[in-house]
Amino acid sequence: MNEKKIDIVLINPGYVKQLYQGLAIDLAAIEPPFWIAVIASYLRNSGLSVKIIDANVEDISLEEMSRTINELNPLLTTLIVYGSHPSASTQNMTIARNICNTLKKNITSKIALGGLHPSALPERTIVEENVDFVIEGEGPITLEKLLNNLKTKKYDFSDVPGLWYRENKTIKNNPRPPLINDLDKVLPVAAWDLLPMSKYRAHNWHCFDDIENRMPYGAIYTSLGCPYSCVFCCINALFGKHGIRYRSPELVVEEIGLLVTKYGVKNIKIVDELFVLNEKHYMGIVDLIIKKGYNLNIWVYARVDSIKTENLPKMKKAGINWIGLGIESASTIIRDGAKKHMEKKDIVEIVKIIQSNEIRVGANYIFGLPDDTMETMQETLDLAMELNTEWANFNCAMAFPGSKLYDIAVSEGWELPKNWDGFSYYSYESLPLRTKYIGSREVLKFRDDAFIKYFENPKYLNMIEKKFGITVKEHVQKMTKTNLKRRILND
Repeated sequence: MNEKKIDIVLINPGYVKQLYQGLAIDLAAIEPPFWIAVIASYLRNSGLSVKIIDANVEDISLEEMSRTINELNPLLTTLIVYGSHPSASTQNMTIARNICNTLKKNITSKIALGGLHPSALPERTIVEENVDFVIEGEGPITLEKLLNNLKTKKYDFSDVPGLWYRENKTIKNNPRPPLINDLDKVLPVAAWDLLPMSKYRAHNWHCFDDIENRMPYGAIYTSLGCPYSCVFCCINALFGKHGIRYRSPELVVEEIGLLVTKYGVKNIKIVDELFVLNEKHYMGIVDLIIKKGYNLNIWVYARVDSIKTENLPKMKKAGINWIGLGIESASTIIRDGAKKHMEKKDIVEIVKIIQSNEIRVGANYIFGLPDDTMETMQETLDLAMELNTEWANFNCAMAFPGSKLYDIAVSEGWELPKNWDGFSYYSYESLPLRTKYIGSREVLKFRDDAFIKYFENPKYLNMIEKKFGITVKEHVQKMTKTNLKRRILND
């Protein structure tokens, strides 16, 4: 048997063509797995040897993956099923299962599964998936203790926090470790050197100002978690509670500087669920970026009620060219049900002020929240058409494990996707949540029709041509010809 060469292989599972269909060819982003790279950096700083396989971007078969892992001969192979938005974890469980099943037949190391979805459903995950361990919670501390256990051949896992495992065919689990509070000390700059940095690509719309240059691409966290409790969001399942913790502006800008100087990155996504919240934090980052003089194209998230308009000029100067706004619905009743308390007039006013500072708006809408009707969904589409923002994401409500919507769906007995990739907004198997009044099929059809109506609207296309030029207008027109096939619409 080969001598152990490294301690752990971390795998980012993904199959972009299955989840995005034709959008995967040129339109969707291919995002670096920041959380995996941070875990890798933490473990490496703890004296452990690490390799990353990004199956989402590497053109690698499961057989090739098995051969690579056997050559590396690690103590532990770990899939981290995680992404930078609430939908990105559960939808990847289908390919994660395929990877685990293949590896179990072909490699000798133990296999672990961690991330957001496994943390939301840890017991179900260890029962259903072909793995030795499931990691509940953030992961770095659990993996460090598990690896040290395996290295000493102790095989008593009772002191490994956050671990689910089997002992004499009995499933056991240990309490999660405490949340990491000092992020700068515990979670250092990510191990970007372990990733194929030349292969990542920004979203098409993120680069409307320079559509031909979407690569290279960086995506980083400046904080973890979110203090709010929107019913559709599962992002805090990884952390076990609501709340937000911050990296220091100095460390964040150090990391941005590394991406810029070593990897030539200009396009950056700030992954935080809510970057524009703590003024001292986000403006500290803005001021340091301006001081460094980096030429960046940054995308961040905000709430309508978290925007401080006096900060917008500086944010623009730092390269924040896009703000993603969570509008969700035009209906006050629907928004309040989703824990989003704001008035339509406030939304309209904030969008206009952001745009007057030459910052683009990516508005996010959700069709099919529990109280939605055909009439309220039409109100939302009407608002989107009125706002006419530079980009709009139209999503269906999905009952992601770890969200309150999932609990509602289970308690009400509403149909959920049979396969995990059915939780993808764009997959063939996509099955959104029904509402109290209309079914999943009606919600999905409305969403797909709304996408076409919005992006083929002459008012929108004229605005796009005026702001970004004829090439981007033609790009958008080509985009709307990429039809998504849907099982429930074809049955």
